[in-house]
Amino acid sequence: MTTTEADITEDVIRDLLREQRPDLADRPLRLGARGWDNQVWRLGDDLAVRLPWATGAADDLLRKEHTWLPALAPHLPLLTPVPQYLGEPSERFPRPWLVTTWVPGEPADRAPATRAAAAAVALAAFLTALHRPAPEGAPAGRDRGGPLADTAEHLARGLARATDLGLIPDPDAVRAVWEDAAAAPGWAGPDVWLHGDLHPANVVTTDGTISGVIDFGDLFAGDPAFDLAAAWILLPDGAVDLFHDAYRPSADAATLRRARGWAVLRALVCLQIGDAGVHGRPGGKATWGPPARASLRRLTASLHQL
Repeated sequence: MTTTEADITEDVIRDLLREQRPDLADRPLRLGARGWDNQVWRLGDDLAVRLPWATGAADDLLRKEHTWLPALAPHLPLLTPVPQYLGEPSERFPRPWLVTTWVPGEPADRAPATRAAAAAVALAAFLTALHRPAPEGAPAGRDRGGPLADTAEHLARGLARATDLGLIPDPDAVRAVWEDAAAAPGWAGPDVWLHGDLHPANVVTTDGTISGVIDFGDLFAGDPAFDLAAAWILLPDGAVDLFHDAYRPSADAATLRRARGWAVLRALVCLQIGDAGVHGRPGGKATWGPPARASLRRLTASLHQL
């Protein structure tokens, strides 16, 4: 089930609030962003309303975030959108919706981190705090986080598509990074909490460094390499080694290799979404292209370290 853009208006949201949270219904309300799964509307200065609109999976993602994030957020050193209220489906809007705290800052796809050391330390501190053993019953990744070798077909399709579009100057080098990663030993430790969707539009920056992380709908338990891949696409040149030095416990060589492979896959997706945005195709976001290109450039340059 999806909701069209026309179905979500200020009047609809105010009606929902009057029905279920009348104490919030008179706050100023304005559109903040249209994300992949949800629209986000700012509610006053310190809250936001998130409503599923573009995918059928968004309902379960909101419920998962409401269930698990309140216990994790107090232990995280960066600002996160802490759930405050899970709205019930109604005749006015037949899907769940969520009131969270508002995370100030600019999305990193529009305002990339520029202070390498500060951003590396901030991201490492966040993932160090998040990557704790998850309890029994923690959610699994819906389409991510399994053995990297199982993504071979996905890698082949994404690389071929990006190459056909003229987006990859050296596909063999990109493939070599992924192949080395897929050959690395798998994760033998406990499943840890993972954000699960650390791309530039889900991270916010302030004064050149990372200040917040949003959209925990893909939260799941698994191999930390999946999240460690984010360093390659979120951080500026010269910051990845600083990040690895600051992350605790220090990741072993196999985990860092797997992280490169996940980073290749994420960059290929972001690269094509960016190209779609440049050419006005549905679902495209032009701002996703530059960080993806920079990520692949850094990843292929890292081949000599393998």
